[in-house]
Amino acid sequence: MRGNGIGACPLRAHVDPRLLRFSAGATASVLAVVMLIVDVARPLGLGLLASQVAVFAFTAFVSFQWSLWAQIFARVIWPRIGAPAELEDARPPRFAQFVGFVFTALALTTFALGVDVAGYGLTAVAFGVAALNASTGLCLGCKAYHLIRRLKPA
Repeated sequence: MRGNGIGACPLRAHVDPRLLRFSAGATASVLAVVMLIVDVARPLGLGLLASQVAVFAFTAFVSFQWSLWAQIFARVIWPRIGAPAELEDARPPRFAQFVGFVFTALALTTFALGVDVAGYGLTAVAFGVAALNASTGLCLGCKAYHLIRRLKPA
């Protein structure tokens, strides 16, 4: 009996580079709102941060193409701009999503434990990296992925 074919999807290994910037912009927006409201509306702020942690986890461990931001991009933006000239390898951005997951999960944990300074610091780092990616296309998590791959013995 054959599997469900999810691993064989040709798009799983590649991603639209414009989606990456859109996703980073959406993420930066969510994290900015979290930093603004977590002090005044704690349950709402932590819920919003938890939802971003879930988006990072899904994107890192399951698929970029089926993530929340990818679905919005595919339904609203992609029909207006058309197909990309070329696709990028999905492994570096998925690693970057994993790093974002780690930072935001730690931020959520520290906020929940009442260590707000650490929560704000971790959220600010994740926001800064996402905003940098959205505004310039520079993905620090992707750069880290490539650096780690170079350091790894063959």
